[in-house]
Amino acid sequence: MAPDRQPVLEGDLVRIRPLLAEDWEALYAVASDPLIWEVHPRPDRWQEPVFRQFFAEALACGGGLAIEDKATGAIIGSSRYDYHVPEEDEIEIGWTFLARAYWGGTYNREVKRLMLDHIHRTVGTVVFLVGKDNLRSRGAMAKIGGELVPGRHHRGGGQVFSDHVVYAIRRP
Repeated sequence: MAPDRQPVLEGDLVRIRPLLAEDWEALYAVASDPLIWEVHPRPDRWQEPVFRQFFAEALACGGGLAIEDKATGAIIGSSRYDYHVPEEDEIEIGWTFLARAYWGGTYNREVKRLMLDHIHRTVGTVVFLVGKDNLRSRGAMAKIGGELVPGRHHRGGGQVFSDHVVYAIRRP
């Protein structure tokens, strides 16, 4: 059974839904904060031309998701399901970012819990590609149970990223 990469998921704090072209303005308003990207391997992603490419790739991959604050309906970030490898029973969750007002763990934990619970119904292993120097994201991975996979490289698109590490979370 193929995984549903465009679900609508609701928790106590957030609603996750398929990303739409109409979300550009609201999502770029969040992403244009340079501090969101300061420890990211692409620290220039706050710049409009760079983020425009990121946004186009999210729409094109078929797994781009908008994250909304459930209380206000405002878009507060984005994530993706991508690079499903059926023969390995594996999919990647990544490209996640949240507005700084939502940092601190509670919102990110709920986003990841909702996404993991959903995708683990059909896929056994979820991998996360994290910038090796992005201590904030690496700490967040540890908090949600991510296991560092030493020596593992990203398989998506046939590219190898030496500035990243891979974490995995397997179906309980």
